[in-house]
Amino acid sequence: MERHYGWVIVAAGAVITCLAMGAMFALPVYLQPIADETGWSRAGISGAMTVGFIVMGIAGFIWGTLTDRIGARPVVLIAAVLLGLGLFIASRATDLLMFQFAYGGLVGASGGAFFAPLIATTLGWFDKHRSLAVSLVSLGGGIAPMTITPLATVLIASYGWRAAMMMTAIAAAALIIPAAFLIRRAPQVLAEAPSPATDVAPAEPRPSGLMAIFRKPQFFILAGVFFLCCAAHSGPIFHTVSYAMLCGASALAAASIYSVEGFAGLFGRVIFGVMADRIGVKRVIVVGLLLQAAGIYSYIYVSDLAQFYALAVVLGLVYGGVMPLYSVLARDYFGPGVMGTVLGGITMTSSIGMAFGPVGGGWLYDTYSDYHWLYVASAAVGLGAAALALAFPPKTTDTAPTGAVPA
Repeated sequence: MERHYGWVIVAAGAVITCLAMGAMFALPVYLQPIADETGWSRAGISGAMTVGFIVMGIAGFIWGTLTDRIGARPVVLIAAVLLGLGLFIASRATDLLMFQFAYGGLVGASGGAFFAPLIATTLGWFDKHRSLAVSLVSLGGGIAPMTITPLATVLIASYGWRAAMMMTAIAAAALIIPAAFLIRRAPQVLAEAPSPATDVAPAEPRPSGLMAIFRKPQFFILAGVFFLCCAAHSGPIFHTVSYAMLCGASALAAASIYSVEGFAGLFGRVIFGVMADRIGVKRVIVVGLLLQAAGIYSYIYVSDLAQFYALAVVLGLVYGGVMPLYSVLARDYFGPGVMGTVLGGITMTSSIGMAFGPVGGGWLYDTYSDYHWLYVASAAVGLGAAALALAFPPKTTDTAPTGAVPA
């Protein structure tokens, strides 16, 4: 029975991720109502999200390291309180600086406390279905834009943005806190078991602390791949709506491309998770990164809405499926003892990578008055990610896992 409790962790993690990410990333639907009521600039309001990304990346590393010491449950409980408090203060803010502090600082800090702790804990509960389990936890983040964001829109229309944000604050904290009590550490015998289908060589000896992690070149390879992967797709994701409108699509139709990508990503998480459990996570990541680069480059040949939708399905499947698998690759190499620290570190680099794409894409368009070079450059970065992923040491007959727990 204890072995099957891992699926309870997966369910709780998916719910928590959906609520937390949905509450944090709903700011775009608040933008117009906040600007209309307060007179604050759009740049100033959006700046809260920029601050949130930076704080989330830095805080994620700290929360992850703390998880290795005290476990995920207290970390998630503290983060739930921070999330609710940040949203509540933001809903009451009467000046822009206070809003940016509350939304960017407090909410951003809480956002970094969910991915690394929950994924690190989930990894410890599984051996045979490790990739699938992690992918299902991340499913919550994919569902959030389809549930929390529309709900926030309805609440804003009915009660105004302040009441809507306050209700979201209370509901998010009230639902995340009881779900967090379901989170617990895996038994040692499960946590130490290697993945049967692993295709990378584990570190010998396994790193036991922060400095030991930084002495492993594989940490920097993994962080670099994650950085390049996110830098490759963030620009195309951010600018695709504008590109589609330049190609003649209406604003509503262009925006719906995001929904297609998000929906495809739900299937991608499951498909890639199952494949990684069968043939090895490194192989799936490399193939996925190559497909991502090819899909990004294909944008230069796209001109009508049907083609945009078709490409959105492909890219949604690929990057939605690849993103959760970096944590499994980290677990196969570094082991369970430092997972929170490792995941926090690579998540921080991925946040920096995500920040490059929109800015770089905007600069390229302003310079050349065309999105052509954005997609060429992004595809090249994607190929770089795939090439770097090949540097991760492969499993050999001398590194075959021992002591695996039977599935």
